[in-house]
Amino acid sequence: MKTLPFFCRGKVVRGFGRGSKELGIPTANFPESVVEHLPADFSTGIYFGWASVGGGDVHKMVMSIGWNPYYKNTKKSMEAHIIHRFKEDFYGDFLSVLILGYLRPERSFNSLDSLVTAIHSDIEEAQKRLDSTEYRKLRDDYFTSTDHILNGR
Repeated sequence: MKTLPFFCRGKVVRGFGRGSKELGIPTANFPESVVEHLPADFSTGIYFGWASVGGGDVHKMVMSIGWNPYYKNTKKSMEAHIIHRFKEDFYGDFLSVLILGYLRPERSFNSLDSLVTAIHSDIEEAQKRLDSTEYRKLRDDYFTSTDHILNGR
């Protein structure tokens, strides 16, 4: 994808309520207005990068962009799993993400257990990739500068 790395931000909204409750993997959801402004070359699937809530610390993240075929969603969504334990919900706070790479296409699963296993595998792969010097430098460049906010990227 020519548009990577891609930076976006928006207020965290309530999603489908499945991340924490059903999957045990909490997600932060972007509003439709952010989803609608993704570049045209963004394929649906699982991505990785960095995230910051409310301008706070920057953490590794994985993100699902698409229709969540296991659940047969009728609305495209962007759901980030930030690889960090937060003490409380942060609905309404601004979430800033730097999307760096693509892990895999979205797909359906035969069971909830196989979906959860795939998500854990995605998290593990994202953590490995984000340990690279290149991706840490991009994190530092984007999140220690205000240029990305002013330029929209």
